[in-house]
Amino acid sequence: MKIAVVGSGYVGLVAAACFAEIGHEVICADNDVEKIAALETGSVPIHEKFLPELIRRHCGRRLAFTASTRDAVRASEVIFIAVGTPPTEAGAADLSFVECVAADIARSINGFKLVVEKSTVPVYTNEWVHRAMLLNGAPEGQFEVVSNPEFLREGTAVTDFLYPDRVVVGCNSERATAMMREIYAPLFSGTYDDQPGAIPRPEDSVSEPAFIHTSARSAELIKHASNAFLAMKISFINAVANVCERVGADIEEVSRGIGADTRIGSRFLRAGLGYGGSCFPKDVSAFKSVAKECGYEFRLLDEVIRINDEQRQAFLRKVRTALWTLKGKRLAVLGLAFKGDTDDIRESPAVAIVKALLSQECSVVAFDPAAMERAKAELKYENLSFADDPYEAASQADALLILTDWEEFAKLDLAHIQSALRYPIILDGRNLYNPDEMTSHGLTYYSFGRPPAITKPAQQPVSEVAVHAPNGTGQKSKDHRHNGYNGNGISTNGHNGNHNGRPATTPKSKVSANGASANGASHTISKNGNHSR
Repeated sequence: MKIAVVGSGYVGLVAAACFAEIGHEVICADNDVEKIAALETGSVPIHEKFLPELIRRHCGRRLAFTASTRDAVRASEVIFIAVGTPPTEAGAADLSFVECVAADIARSINGFKLVVEKSTVPVYTNEWVHRAMLLNGAPEGQFEVVSNPEFLREGTAVTDFLYPDRVVVGCNSERATAMMREIYAPLFSGTYDDQPGAIPRPEDSVSEPAFIHTSARSAELIKHASNAFLAMKISFINAVANVCERVGADIEEVSRGIGADTRIGSRFLRAGLGYGGSCFPKDVSAFKSVAKECGYEFRLLDEVIRINDEQRQAFLRKVRTALWTLKGKRLAVLGLAFKGDTDDIRESPAVAIVKALLSQECSVVAFDPAAMERAKAELKYENLSFADDPYEAASQADALLILTDWEEFAKLDLAHIQSALRYPIILDGRNLYNPDEMTSHGLTYYSFGRPPAITKPAQQPVSEVAVHAPNGTGQKSKDHRHNGYNGNGISTNGHNGNHNGRPATTPKSKVSANGASANGASHTISKNGNHSR
């Protein structure tokens, strides 16, 4: 079948390449002339596994690129709208790009066209697209509008498309339904999976995907409701993690117990910094806005958003607990993308954390396997620099922060990290490690939903410290108090919590820890605010 895809972002480019992969003739249109020129040379503007391979395989054969929507429409039977729907200030979806494309299609019609909403859009958009096309001159009966929401995850979008768990089609006619079945037929018949050179099937994919035919309104709601539900699972497990920290339980054990229930499942039950990216934040807000416009206050979604935002503040509190003051500290950051296996930093919790840290006058050295170029373009700070690998980032840092769940960050050489850090402190915003593994490598470890794992020294160091006599005269004496840092990694140099000035640097071989309670409250430095800031 001849297909046009309007929009070459994450959804449009993946859809165009995958439609070509399963045998269709595809034209991908975008009004960004430079982007189209780059794509025609095989340059892929996003980090997505298997996508460069598919574009190289089909470009100039079954896949073409153009800056003319009109040419793409006139050459195709089916037009997929895959343009952005960014949030407005009020949280609703901005549908202006969708409306512009609908008008362009209407003015280019030269026969019957099936117009398919692939962008994530609120309920009633199908009817508004139909109306916009009529207003712009498209003859009634010469087109039909179908809702076909995407369920692609960044990082696995190609395999999500080629091996779906379901395809949702919202339309009202048998003709449109039959055309949509024909488009996706290779994914249901198994013919794609058997062809030479097929992208490998993921181990967790379903063997028989569902073709779900609904009304257009139902299809539009399915997309928003699906993403809102997944965001809710993330916020729920993060809320449970907060309870775990307060009672001394382990969120990883709790999550495993919850997820073993087949009615719940284990996916999206990972405690951490919360959700981000271009979908969940936007879609939860848009769904809440849709409900409000319809007269329903979806207060559950307010709480989902609040918990998600609070996770970032909770992590910053952990950083302050571990390091006391932040001004002048050097922090290593691993991860800038909102999740692993992508270069997308939109609504990234990692970027939000970095910005908050930089505002506290500390310096940050960051590394991300794919997102650094995008981060460099957005984050213009004198106290932010970038490293070539995790170990360069960790060199002489006061602490290491893991902010994105890249697989390689879960396989670090911990001995190398421990020797590179100035203080052996790791704050893991993605719960990638076992606390016992960290302490066995001499690392103090903070994560979500688990007690801090405080490194204990091999021996207690002895040093000379100033002892204040009653008359205020400082005297030197041998003292067996801590000459390293307390359970929070703060250098105390033998002083109590009221000392002035920045903690002194101490070799890691002389680290001493006071330990901590299950909620990290047992610190040498008091928490009553009587510190020199």
